[in-house]
Amino acid sequence: MRGLILAAGRGSRMVEATADRPKALVRLGGAPLLDWQLAALGGAGLDPIGLVRGYRGDAFAGRGLTLFDNSRWAETNMVASLAAASAWLDAATCVVTYADIFYPVDAVRRLMAAEGDIVLAYDRDWLQLWSRRFDDPLADAETFRVDGEGRVREIGGRTGRAQDIEGQYIGLFRLTPAGWRRVAAFLATLEPGVAAKLDVTGLLARLIAAGVEVRGVAIPGPWGEVDQQSDLAIYEAMIAEGTLRRPQP
Repeated sequence: MRGLILAAGRGSRMVEATADRPKALVRLGGAPLLDWQLAALGGAGLDPIGLVRGYRGDAFAGRGLTLFDNSRWAETNMVASLAAASAWLDAATCVVTYADIFYPVDAVRRLMAAEGDIVLAYDRDWLQLWSRRFDDPLADAETFRVDGEGRVREIGGRTGRAQDIEGQYIGLFRLTPAGWRRVAAFLATLEPGVAAKLDVTGLLARLIAAGVEVRGVAIPGPWGEVDQQSDLAIYEAMIAEGTLRRPQP
């Protein structure tokens, strides 16, 4: 099973932290976020590992990764980066990760072992982390519902009610070749401009609405996403507290 990191975007909300480097190379706990991801993916046995690059893409050379390019990174979204690795996704099952998140090895292992062609990882205990990141955690939260069989029934909607949120999709998912072909077939039905601007959560919501099965697997923490510079301070504090440490490769 392979790993794939979607790392084409700059992360403009990080301001000066990404002025001279891709977001995946922003440092946390003395190491780039990329090293946290490679340790978790490699620790779970994924090999080889690929990366879709864009902004300051040369910074990823020489790291032993299979590289793909999203040359239109500035005008497209993450689904376009996913499509840049289409041949890889069509050939073997892949665990796909955003470049601005971190998670433990066990999260990857649970995702690898889960049933289904399109499976996403989610955190049931999301509110604890969101309460540290936001004054009003519901202001940034989105709907998420899973049925008793593990099928995701709703994702990505706006809500002001905690009961509408059964978990937080963390930006980590798995596609079998059959799953990717379903995704690619669905993308082919969209206008090119729509598909280019689509993010993964939006894609998942559209797939579910179209009747495509998307499954979810609850994962252990700690995990986090780095969306703005204040997030780094929170995670550095967690490292100092001893509640967060980088996975061992």
